[in-house]
Amino acid sequence: MRFTSESRLDDGVLERDFTLGGIPGVLWTPGSASAPAPLILAGHPGGLDGMRPRLAGRARHSAEHGFASATIELPGSGDRPRRPAAEQARADLRRAIEAGEPVGEDIVDRLVLPLVDEAVPEWRAALDDLLALPEIGGPVGYSGGVISVGIRLAVVEPRISAAVLFAGSFVPRVMFEEARRVTIPLHVLLQWDDEWNDRQAALDLFDVFGSREKTLHANMGGHTGVPQHAGDAAARFFDRHLK
Repeated sequence: MRFTSESRLDDGVLERDFTLGGIPGVLWTPGSASAPAPLILAGHPGGLDGMRPRLAGRARHSAEHGFASATIELPGSGDRPRRPAAEQARADLRRAIEAGEPVGEDIVDRLVLPLVDEAVPEWRAALDDLLALPEIGGPVGYSGGVISVGIRLAVVEPRISAAVLFAGSFVPRVMFEEARRVTIPLHVLLQWDDEWNDRQAALDLFDVFGSREKTLHANMGGHTGVPQHAGDAAARFFDRHLK
């Protein structure tokens, strides 16, 4: 991991850009931390530059609770090499949604499964280096999407103790079997009228999660209409499980 820039935000949060094997990322740490901070991995759907204001807002909110946050760019997004098969699948997805047609499982598989297979090892490599920093300690949480990435990480990464999953993306059927193996505490956020999400599939997915403690937090509104109090509820969830 190599840090490339840093700035102190107006609330004292330290924001640092880094690269990890050519993958760009950002780390936010609380300004007044007196001990190594618990870490939240901030998931997102790709396009780090465009997502950065929202991610920084989430990170600053988490810093108020004493958490550090970090994110990395997804494969095929931002300045990373294009993935032609994924771009074709994304175009097929948009075409089906705009035509009011059902989104076929083949489209979802082509779009999501290769992304999960590539992104999860990158997240784990980033976690190795992040936890080696003196200002970062455990435990670790995951927050955000793509939800299939969060599911895989919850299954294979023992250092993640709890997760807030955003039900805002299509999920391959094979991921339902992986969801049965998730045992960490979960807080699942669902926008009831999300135009980019199959609501019934999200409810079915929540039902099969193997976690003994799991909460579904559903709000009215579309994909980008997440209310502020939903973030407050997620922060309280991490307060319980990462402190």
